[in-house]
Amino acid sequence: MMLRRVLVALAMVSVALIGCGGEKPGDSGSAAAPAEGVKKRLTIAVLPKGVGHQFWLTVRAGAEAAGKEFDADIIWNGPDKETEIAKQINIVQDMISRKVDAIVMAACDENALVDVVNQAMDANIPVIMIDSGVKSDRPVSFVATDNIAAAKLAADALAYVSQGAGEVGIITIVPGAATSEQREQGFREGLARHVNMKIVATQPCDSDAAKAMSVTEDMLTAHPTLTAIFAESEPGAVGAAQALEAANKAGKIVLVAFDASGEQIAALERGTIHALIVQSPFKMGYEGVKAAIDAIAGRPVEKRIDTGATIVSKANLQTPEIQQLLNPK
Repeated sequence: MMLRRVLVALAMVSVALIGCGGEKPGDSGSAAAPAEGVKKRLTIAVLPKGVGHQFWLTVRAGAEAAGKEFDADIIWNGPDKETEIAKQINIVQDMISRKVDAIVMAACDENALVDVVNQAMDANIPVIMIDSGVKSDRPVSFVATDNIAAAKLAADALAYVSQGAGEVGIITIVPGAATSEQREQGFREGLARHVNMKIVATQPCDSDAAKAMSVTEDMLTAHPTLTAIFAESEPGAVGAAQALEAANKAGKIVLVAFDASGEQIAALERGTIHALIVQSPFKMGYEGVKAAIDAIAGRPVEKRIDTGATIVSKANLQTPEIQQLLNPK
């Protein structure tokens, strides 16, 4: 019961991350249609970091919902793996050559994608970054979770379940990806508030569940007194859960992770995962396309749009609010 109260309290804190006054997709306050002067049908390229995980499929659903609402064609294209930086650059260059009306994209690497983003902007193709940005002020907007703040929530949840003490391993995403670096930063800052918790290992999984399983096995071997793991992503969480269950350590080692695929929810229900930091990928895709259409129409677009984060535990999993977040319509 105590864990439930704390996780509910943390979830209430996370409401602040969702923003105060932002309109939800489908609300009557959303932009009703492109302004006069914008051609009837636009083509928006939506380019994820990868196409293999549930998170990106939900982003796509949000983008296509916005395309349907605002009468725009959505081109969905991305590399198979989030480590295929060169392939993503080629995809963006292809979209520039095709003269799409706007590009909505999540960058595989915050540095390597800067030049191609500049190429698009120079060609008068507005670029909206979602989820993972680039080290540049040129994109029109950045639509994403506040990863630093959300990772601090993860640190607090992990510390509470761990009773404020123990050794922690971090499974990061891809080196050089802004999302990965921000989540590690936020988690480290958050965990520093819990003086009896110590980070003893940090390894990337390259957004691959099999590698995450191997990384977790290595952590368990190298640190036999490990008490908790923070996984920054869906594949990291899935691989870590598999490794803990194989080692008969499920529920004994605290596991807190980002995202909420079907496999992650099942692991949460089994007690292998203790808490999930759930983003709003549907909103990310929707708001990214909406911002692109506003930019094309000459309407003002916020430079930073926070799509929020919420703590989900076994205690609040079946509440209507959480079910709507997990299964957006």
